Amino acid sequence: MPREDFDLKLNQLQQEVETLAQIVGKSINRAVDALKRRDLVASQEVVNDDDYIDQKRFEIEDRCVDMIATQQPMAGDLRAIIALLHIVVELERMGDYAEGIAKISLSMGDAPPLKPLIDIPRMAEKATTMLNDSIDALLNRDMVKANAVCQADDEVDDLYDQVYRELLTFMIGDPDTIQRATYLLWVAHDLERIADRATNIAERVIFLVTGKLVEINVSRY
Repeated sequence: MPREDFDLKLNQLQQEVETLAQIVGKSINRAVDALKRRDLVASQEVVNDDDYIDQKRFEIEDRCVDMIATQQPMAGDLRAIIALLHIVVELERMGDYAEGIAKISLSMGDAPPLKPLIDIPRMAEKATTMLNDSIDALLNRDMVKANAVCQADDEVDDLYDQVYRELLTFMIGDPDTIQRATYLLWVAHDLERIADRATNIAERVIFLVTGKLVEINVSRY
């Protein structure tokens, strides 16, 4: 395959990954927004849409494997394809967490959340910003932005700690709140894991650029 054709196919793969990341980011935001508004129809739509995310992951994986098998890329080209393979897995798992949040919303039914949702939407906003920045770092081979994503994970962890402490106080003060508090703890945990996955993508970008796979920020959980 001529160099120009290979570069074209690799760019197309990266664009597919970017599109999948945008879909996943929207699913995360829709899931949290539906939870906040108690919109069960929108929650169910997030659950239904997860099948499409799964399908796109496998399609991109197949194309990556085909490029490796037929073109036998070396050095930087091989790292790029391997990085994309790992990144689509991270994106698919983020989609699963969005689906999980939507299922929690469905489990809650018409019942309002235990408390107004403030920190949980903030967690979602920070986590999706990390996702967007990690993909931007991938497309631009931007080491500075990739490192910044890894450092931003601490902010999401701090918000999770805050949510955890507040909900634990509710549960200790009134055992009748345990189930509703537990629902929100699950949501916060899913968002914390989404941020971790964004960090994993940023670490893959660093691997792509440097050839060294390092774990920059280890999750507390």
